Amino acid sequence: MTPVELSRTVLRAMRHAVDAGELRVVVPEGDAGVESVRVERPRPGGCGDYATGVALRIARAAGHSPRHVAEVLSPRLAAEPGIAGVDITGPGFLNITLAGVRAEGLVGEVLRQGRCYGHVHPDTGQLAQIHVPGELRALVVADAARRVLRSQGTLVRVTCDEAVVPAELREALEVLGVRVDAYGRPPQALPVLRPVPVKAEPVPVKADGGGAGGVCGELGADATRWALLYPAPHDHPRVTPDQGGDAHLVQRESNPLFRVRYAHARSCALRRNAAALGFDPVPGEVAGAEAEGLLDQLDAYPVVLAAAARHRAPDRLARHLVATADAFLLFQTVTRSPVLPRGDEKPSAAHRARLALAEAAGTVLAGGLSLLGISAPAYL
Repeated sequence: MTPVELSRTVLRAMRHAVDAGELRVVVPEGDAGVESVRVERPRPGGCGDYATGVALRIARAAGHSPRHVAEVLSPRLAAEPGIAGVDITGPGFLNITLAGVRAEGLVGEVLRQGRCYGHVHPDTGQLAQIHVPGELRALVVADAARRVLRSQGTLVRVTCDEAVVPAELREALEVLGVRVDAYGRPPQALPVLRPVPVKAEPVPVKADGGGAGGVCGELGADATRWALLYPAPHDHPRVTPDQGGDAHLVQRESNPLFRVRYAHARSCALRRNAAALGFDPVPGEVAGAEAEGLLDQLDAYPVVLAAAARHRAPDRLARHLVATADAFLLFQTVTRSPVLPRGDEKPSAAHRARLALAEAAGTVLAGGLSLLGISAPAYL
């Protein structure tokens, strides 16, 4: 059960309690409801697999103490499929223990859904309009936001403020794979997504790579998109050589884009090497702090996707991919529990389970990069 699914389960228990007259509170719906019911790893003093402070958040509106609200919700949550037990700690925290082995269920879910892990199916029927100025970074961010929103079941229309776009910008958009549905100012004002500071210098858009202004040609489509998407909206992107844009092409640990793509390539290499040794990945229990750290990142991916869509913020997804890549690289370098057998050692259930976790990490990295419009090479 993913954190998003668990949030929906908590919301369902709240609705049942309201319907039964045990609580009087407004239960939020849709994505807003999922975001309002946060589930996270238990803090010191907690227990179980996940914890939520929803009882503390709704206690005042319900007219009861947080402890009373938690006691109302606890048995309803414990009766939900996939939940082995619920404990109440502190002033009213609900600590949830999931049924089954966490790694086996989570990794199996990622491998079943593939790159669509964390996506919402079927479509929600929601519509979104993203309107941006005729500036390269704004248009690239809007395109990535469209992809992320689409993954959450929302139909999206991207429009550009400029009726006449310079040929260089159009060419750059084509090189970067950016889709704009319509150009020109609409009859009525629309909310504008402006991911660049007001005083920021425009990003050069010459696509042929000639001179210092040829950003797309110098960095290539993948590095250019990353350079424009990874920084937070208030930060200036590094794209030209004088800004340090060449750092996005460096193949070393200091380059976040390289770490993400290298982690994906390592996952593919492990899968190839395992196939050569004659064994396949099988989800199962995986021990170790490094494995738990990687599982935490995979577990959080659907929540990050939902938040990135809600806030039109693909930079949140980019940063999460970096955290996932770092967790994977740490996991696969642990010598006491290697992914592949050593020497004459025969593949065991532990090797198959660790290989499945590695493949799940590569699947999430590839899916996240595709939502950013960036390729995930199998060899690097």
